[in-house]
Order: sequence, then structure tokens, then C-alpha cells
Amino acid sequence: MDVTMRLDKFLKISRIIKRRAVAKEAAEKGRIQINGNVAKPSANVKVGDELTIQFGAKIITAKVERLDTSTKKEDAEKMYTLLSE
Repeated sequence: MDVTMRLDKFLKISRIIKRRAVAKEAAEKGRIQINGNVAKPSANVKVGDELTIQFGAKIITAKVERLDTSTKKEDAEKMYTLLSE
């Protein structure tokens, strides 16, 4: 069985985006892609997926490494690898 997590929850727990409401809003506005496809906040993320997130003029690409249901601040960065910033 593949382990998955909602996109908005992953972004919050991994601390790529600090608040789930902000992650949800960014996804609703079409600013987040999973493997090149525009994603809704409820889209499932799995290990190996590539996320592209647009913050205004800044675009971040990250690869999902782990799906943890909760994490400490110092361990949050282990959930993904930044491919470009």
C-alpha cells in the first residue's frame, strides 16, 4: 500500500509553508504543482513526488523524501530535498 498525505498537510508539517490555511490558499490559486500537474489542497502526495511552489516571483522545487504525521522543527527539513530555490 502506498502511503500518502494531503498536499496542504504535507506543506505545513514539513514547514515549507508555515500554516495549513496558507498552503490551501496557494493550492486553490494554482500556485502548486505535483510532478508538473496543478494540484488541489486535497491532492495526495507520496514519497518521490516533485513539488513546484510559486511564492510571487520566487519558485521552489522540492522532492518529497518522507511522510511524517508530525515532526519537530529540526527534523522538518528531512521530509524533502530542495531541488531549486
